[in-house]
Amino acid sequence: MIEVQGLAKYFGRHAALRELEISIPRGQFIALFGRNGAGKTTLLRILAGLSRPSTGTVTIRGFRPGTLAARAGIGYLSHNTALYPDMTAVENLRFFARLLDLPCGDAGLEERIARVGLAGRGLEPVRNYSRGMQQRLAIARAFLHDPGLLLLDEPFTGLDQKGTEFLQSYLKEAHAAGKTCVMAIHDELLGYSLADRMVAIERGAVALDLPVASVTLDDFQSRYRALIGDR
Repeated sequence: MIEVQGLAKYFGRHAALRELEISIPRGQFIALFGRNGAGKTTLLRILAGLSRPSTGTVTIRGFRPGTLAARAGIGYLSHNTALYPDMTAVENLRFFARLLDLPCGDAGLEERIARVGLAGRGLEPVRNYSRGMQQRLAIARAFLHDPGLLLLDEPFTGLDQKGTEFLQSYLKEAHAAGKTCVMAIHDELLGYSLADRMVAIERGAVALDLPVASVTLDDFQSRYRALIGDR
């Protein structure tokens, strides 16, 4: 599904990524760890086609990120909801559905809004929503087109309990259905419970890459904290 070779990304003299290499098969769930500034968000933005690499090669199902063929199968969710606050929830989803050339009848959109725990709130402007409610609507937006590749940048940030439970359930179902997931996260227990591979980035490169089946949570935490110097 994803092949990354010799990936580097520079912002002026600062290297956010340095010769990063990773291969992710179809259907695998990656929990991506690293301290703030390690390069997790930069990697996800490059995979989503929102940023270009400085050097190296990246392919998604054989296509370069940012191309229509690559982006059509990607769902991207971050702590930035990418919603329009003066539009209602239904209007937000209708706008994105039209961008994706999807059916956008109000009944279907209301059903998706209800699935994320916002039933009856679809005609309210998003500016009236709490942070957790906005993040739940962003989940509905990101997965409107049933993407095969989910790119998730700290997706649980700002979620209330109901939103957290929904997203956990959705990700487990997506994984079971064979979707590929790459999720940047700080919560080691949550990442371990959802993923089947734990990857840590340090100084812009992969420093740990461990299958969940081969390592206990305690062992991963010990090795990860030794890596980042948090003993």
